[in-house]
Amino acid sequence: MSETTPSSAPADSRESNPGPLFEAHYRSLWECEGSSFEEANPALAVEAIGFTRYAGDWLGVIVTPWFLRLYLVPGGGSLWGEIPLGRSRYINLPSETMQFVADADPELGPFQFSTLIDPTSLLSDMGAARQMALRIMQPFAPPAPEAAPPTLPETPEARPGVTRRGFFRRLAGKR
Repeated sequence: MSETTPSSAPADSRESNPGPLFEAHYRSLWECEGSSFEEANPALAVEAIGFTRYAGDWLGVIVTPWFLRLYLVPGGGSLWGEIPLGRSRYINLPSETMQFVADADPELGPFQFSTLIDPTSLLSDMGAARQMALRIMQPFAPPAPEAAPPTLPETPEARPGVTRRGFFRRLAGKR
């Protein structure tokens, strides 16, 4: 296990959300090879949950019938660190320090993952898997936009340059 051992080639940064690509990849894998996963939970499906930028890189959870993992994908930020395939590094995140393992796929490119649940038999259904994923992603969610203060309907008195007399003149059809 390594804290930071650089690999030979730096990862390309992703500009767009990699969640849909990862979901499609694992869904295809499940459809093609699902019967070969001995400890798969039939109550679960493949779903990417909560992919968001954090410290400039991408973090998100992938739920599959055979695992639940937190993924780190390079986005040009400060979280990503190059390590050789199969090696691991520890990353200090807001909730805890987590171990991430380096991997790559021709379709997905380089990524690092932290296994959250394996085997998935510990999860009762997809709702429980989603709740866990959302709980894990909560510290990384962008802050909610501040609500704008409610605006009151404009009254004639509130408009500058409109007098009470002018309001009633307009009401009577006079300018």
